[in-house]
Amino acid sequence: MTECKQIEWAFPSVKSRKVRADFRGGAITSHGGVLLLRQADRKLGLTREVARFISDKRVAGKVEHSTESLLRQRVYAIACGEEDLNDHHQLRKDLAFQTATDRIADLASPSTLCRFENEMDREVMVTVNELFVEQFIASYEKPPEEIILDFDATDDRVHGNQEGRFFHGYYRNYCFLPLYVFSGSQLLCAYLRPSKIDAAKHAWAILSLLVKRLRQAWPEVRIIFRGDSGFCRWRILRWCDKKGVDYVIGLAKNNRLRGLGEKLTEAAEERFEETGQKQRLFGEFRYAADTWDKKRRVIMKAEHGELGGNPRFIVTSLSGDPQHLYDQMYCARGDMENRIKEQQLDLYADRTSCHAWWPNQFRLLLSSMAYILFDTIRRLGLKGTQLAQATCGTIRLKLIRIGAVVFRNTRQIRFHLSSAHSDQELFGLLVKRLE
Repeated sequence: MTECKQIEWAFPSVKSRKVRADFRGGAITSHGGVLLLRQADRKLGLTREVARFISDKRVAGKVEHSTESLLRQRVYAIACGEEDLNDHHQLRKDLAFQTATDRIADLASPSTLCRFENEMDREVMVTVNELFVEQFIASYEKPPEEIILDFDATDDRVHGNQEGRFFHGYYRNYCFLPLYVFSGSQLLCAYLRPSKIDAAKHAWAILSLLVKRLRQAWPEVRIIFRGDSGFCRWRILRWCDKKGVDYVIGLAKNNRLRGLGEKLTEAAEERFEETGQKQRLFGEFRYAADTWDKKRRVIMKAEHGELGGNPRFIVTSLSGDPQHLYDQMYCARGDMENRIKEQQLDLYADRTSCHAWWPNQFRLLLSSMAYILFDTIRRLGLKGTQLAQATCGTIRLKLIRIGAVVFRNTRQIRFHLSSAHSDQELFGLLVKRLE
C-alpha cells in the first residue's frame, strides 16, 4: 500500500493572506553561530591538540572521517544543544556543521560516532586533562601572583547498568561521583569516579600534579586550595603545609567545635533577642581532631535568626580578618557550583549512558571541551559586554542558535544570518575579538 505523507500544512490566514508551511526551504540552519565556536576552537587549538593524542585504530585507506573531524562534530553539537548521538542523523547534513568541521560532505553517522566514543581508554583521559591544564597556563600573558584551585564533587545519576554504578546514600540514587577542578571560570580537570568512594578520593593526587605543573610554569605563584568539608582531610592539610600551599576548607560541625564556639554562639543569640535582626558574628580558635597531626586555625561564623542558630566553620592557613576570609574567600567557592551546573544543565555532562567506563569518562570530557570553548568566548570575546557573566546556555541562546540560510558553491560558503537578530553588533564584536 502506498504510504502518504503530508508535506505541507495550512494555518489560519493573516489579513486575508494564506499561511502555509513545509520543509522545503533548502539549506537553512538554526545554528548559524556555530562559526563562533569554530573561531574559538581555532584560537585555542583545543580539538586539534586533543585529536593528536587519540590513536586511530581504523584501516587507513578506508577512513572517511578523521579523528579531528569526529571530535569537532561531537563537541560543537553538544555546545549547540544537540546532546544525543541520534541528533546526528540530521545534523550530519547541516551545512553549518559541515563548515564548522572543515568538511563539504556529510558528517559522520551516529553509529560511527558511537564506535569512536567506545574506543577511548585511560591514556586518552589523562592526556586530555593534561591539555586542559596547558590551555589554562597558556591563557595568561604573564605569570599570575595567585591561583585559587576550587575542588568539588557532584552526583551524576545513572539509569542503567553502567560499569561503576553504585548507590550513594547522600544522593539517594545510583550515580557516578565526578570531581571537578576550576580556577575562577576556567576548567582544569574533569574526572569521573564511581560513587562508592569518599568525596575526597584522588583529590590529593590531582592537587599534587596540578601544583607541580603550575610551579614549573610559574615558580613564584601563590597557590590556594579551596573546597567544602568533604575535602577536609588532615593528610591533605599536612601535605599543603609541607609544600607551601595555602588552603581554606569547610569543616563539618561536631560537638567539640560547638563547645569551642559556645560563647560566640550565645552572643549571637542574645543580640538577636535584643534587636530581632539576624546576627552574624565571627571568631577564631585553634583546633585539631584526634587524628590530626597538629592544631590549625579555625574560623567560626556564629549566625542566629528566626530559625535558630546556624554555626559554620572553616579551617585555613591564611592570615587576616575572620569575616573577610569567610565572606570574601571561602564563600566565593560557591561560584564554582554555578560552573558545574553549566556543565550538567547546559552542556549535558551527565549524559553518561554508555555501558563501559571509559566512554562515559570521554563523554564528560566532550562536555568539558564544549565548556572551555564557551568560557573562551565569555572571557575573551564578551569581556565588558552585557553578556560578560552570562551562562553557557544564555550565550548559546543569544549568539549560537541563530537562524541562517547557507549558500555553498565551488568558490565560497556564505551564511545569511537572520536580519531580525537582536545582537548583531555583539556578534560582530565577538568575531573581531576571536580572530
